[in-house]
Amino acid sequence: MTDPNSGSWTETLSGRERIRHVVELLEKPTPVQEIADRAEVSRATADDELQRLQSDDWVTETTVDGTKAYDLSPVRMLFDEVTDLIEAHSRDELESQLTELKQEQEEVAAEYDVSSLDEFRDQLADEEFSAEELRERRNVIATWEAINTELGLVKHALQLYDDVVELSSPRTDSPSTLA
Repeated sequence: MTDPNSGSWTETLSGRERIRHVVELLEKPTPVQEIADRAEVSRATADDELQRLQSDDWVTETTVDGTKAYDLSPVRMLFDEVTDLIEAHSRDELESQLTELKQEQEEVAAEYDVSSLDEFRDQLADEEFSAEELRERRNVIATWEAINTELGLVKHALQLYDDVVELSSPRTDSPSTLA
């Protein structure tokens, strides 16, 4: 995409396209005026386009310090991540990733002699740990959560794999298998 800092940004993209570009890069809920400023459009244009994007489930409306703001839709982000996984990997690669992630999860559980992340967390309150041990355990929790997130994404990708591939492929004369 065009770099918003380049001189051709406003010449090559419409205001609405610039708003969509800015929205795709949001990392947290952002006020309408800030989005408008980044996209170099009026607040009214930004507000209008953001309302349209909200009706299309691309963003969600919220407030930041009492000001109307928007953030990427978590549902849309999930589907985008799952679709990206499917486009970047074959079914076999996804199945291998699933196996590797599950093995990683089992190794962490075995290392700390627990069966789940919840059980591991419960130990924080039940046992006495030094500050260094607590920092290490917080890092393990972050790692375990990341593994769980990746596991969920890969599982979703495998569940939707055939449908996404079918819908993404060029149209043929054969009927769709989706009911």
